[in-house]
Amino acid sequence: MTVAPTYPCDPTSAFRVDGKVILVTGASRGLGRGFAETLAAAGATVVLAARSMDALAEVQAHIEGCGGQAFCVELDVTDKSQAEAAVATIVAKTGRIDGLINNSGIAVTRRLLDVSEEDWNSVLTTNLTGAWFVAQAAARQMVAQFKADGAGGAIVNISSLLGIRTNPGVIAYNAAKAGLDMVTRQMASELARNGVRVNSLAPGYILTDLNRAYFESEPGKALTARVPMRRLGLPDDLVGPLLFLASDASRYVTGQVLVVDGGHAVAGV
Repeated sequence: MTVAPTYPCDPTSAFRVDGKVILVTGASRGLGRGFAETLAAAGATVVLAARSMDALAEVQAHIEGCGGQAFCVELDVTDKSQAEAAVATIVAKTGRIDGLINNSGIAVTRRLLDVSEEDWNSVLTTNLTGAWFVAQAAARQMVAQFKADGAGGAIVNISSLLGIRTNPGVIAYNAAKAGLDMVTRQMASELARNGVRVNSLAPGYILTDLNRAYFESEPGKALTARVPMRRLGLPDDLVGPLLFLASDASRYVTGQVLVVDGGHAVAGV
């Protein structure tokens, strides 16, 4: 049987997230804030989550000032009960959760032999265990939605280039992000039949206010020179990949790690 291809009159409409309710963890600053603002601009009702409600209120005000929709939930991702409560709050307020951008994370920079047990545990607990707590809670709701009305959801775990290749001084971070990519694949495998897609977005080195001073130093310039595109990524470079994974544009994509790194992952050492 031949199936005739059909294409929308406006193919860019698939990248919209109008009417979707999307939770963004770590939304108070940095890339998380940028993700939240991007999704709001693309039509989503964005749920801003972090530990600091004051910082989230500022992000909410900015989004609403630009005509978007957002509200805040307090969330420490390392607390499983808080993750479950946050999802319950979202469902009580909106009736559903259509997407999760699992972004919360920390890093401790120390050489291998200097990493303490506390360093290791804090990074793994936030970046891997905490991400799992939120993903599991959101997935349970998405599966319930799929069984009720056929609409599941999309989970995007924010991984890293450093889950794929090594870099001195961040062994716990590397381990957590590599583990998160495997969590992504396993969740995708088990949840696909229930209408839930799970993918990882893995940024390379992205220039932000927090790392600008380092990348202006000689070691930072040397690192930038090893990127095949010969530049750092900018926050705007993540907009397209984020919208692709969070929207129906990727409706037949699951279990993938989308690396956005200027070619760094495939470059020589």
